[in-house]
Amino acid sequence: MALSIRLAASAAAVAATLFAPLAAAERITVAWYGGNWGDAFKACVADPFTKATGIAVTPEVGTSTTTLAKLQQQKGAPTIDVAWMDGGISELAQAAGVLDSLDPAQVPNLAHVLPQAIYRQAAQAYAVGTGYYSLGLTYSTKEVKAPPKSWKDLWKPEYAGAIAVPSPANSAGVPFVFFMAKVWGVDLKNLDPLYERLAKLDTALFFDSSGAATNAFQSGEAVIGAHFNVGAWDLIDKGLPIGFTVPQEGVWATDARLHLVKGAPNKAAAQKFIDTALTPAASNCLATKLYLGPSVQGVTVAPETARKLPWGEKGSVADLRLLDWNEVNARRAEITDAWNRKVAAAKR
Repeated sequence: MALSIRLAASAAAVAATLFAPLAAAERITVAWYGGNWGDAFKACVADPFTKATGIAVTPEVGTSTTTLAKLQQQKGAPTIDVAWMDGGISELAQAAGVLDSLDPAQVPNLAHVLPQAIYRQAAQAYAVGTGYYSLGLTYSTKEVKAPPKSWKDLWKPEYAGAIAVPSPANSAGVPFVFFMAKVWGVDLKNLDPLYERLAKLDTALFFDSSGAATNAFQSGEAVIGAHFNVGAWDLIDKGLPIGFTVPQEGVWATDARLHLVKGAPNKAAAQKFIDTALTPAASNCLATKLYLGPSVQGVTVAPETARKLPWGEKGSVADLRLLDWNEVNARRAEITDAWNRKVAAAKR
């Protein structure tokens, strides 16, 4: 009897040690995007995490660039535990020294993620993708009767004053410049001819966030322009007269990545949150709600969902045009400055 009591007490002590870090963290703070993105992250990851652990999740809503700015301001004493940021901004965050490494022992579901969706510096993983999305042409089916075939259609006079494209404040803005240079055959070493074309584009807005783009298409302020498949299909599913198409030049794609913040005040719980996001259930949920291409291996979705994924019903991540973020980031400041002087200034 005494031995049984000692064994039970020992087991209880071990359990208390194992689960104490999670129990101590009654709440964690997670940075994620606004609108339907945030709704999906809550439903697919945060709610299941809270149900399993009892730990509440406080969202810190903002764009990737806003989140990176906050992490840099909080460096050394962060209030954010986990952060979703886009490809490109993710690399900047790693270079800024605000990210912790992802330990496979603490995030075991990393083993089930596509190898190309785990981002490393040397041997250390600093980010993991939770789903891919693409930037294509979105348009009003009331105003644009036939799906546009080319990105160059944005310059057609009938769309003057009703075009939406991303600004450099949006994570898609600088990559959009790179992509449009390929569309127009402009040498990346001299982007002035492209800036001249963009300055002549009669836009309704340069959007800083995907939510602003969604609002513009929903209100009719924008008739045609660039938008993510996530935002476009959300509008279509709501019954709005919106279309989404992949032009003949293709689309570029990236992913929404999760990061453990260096010095996270609730590290153990934060790691568990990231692990929850990498389950097949969470990946399937994000694909269903946001049409993100799953980064978790072996996830299958319904045909209606599959056709809305960034690579289409029969495709895969291999079909996406992914950018070299090191090349993009090396010129981010230069392109942002040139955009402000040569494109945005022309609209004032």
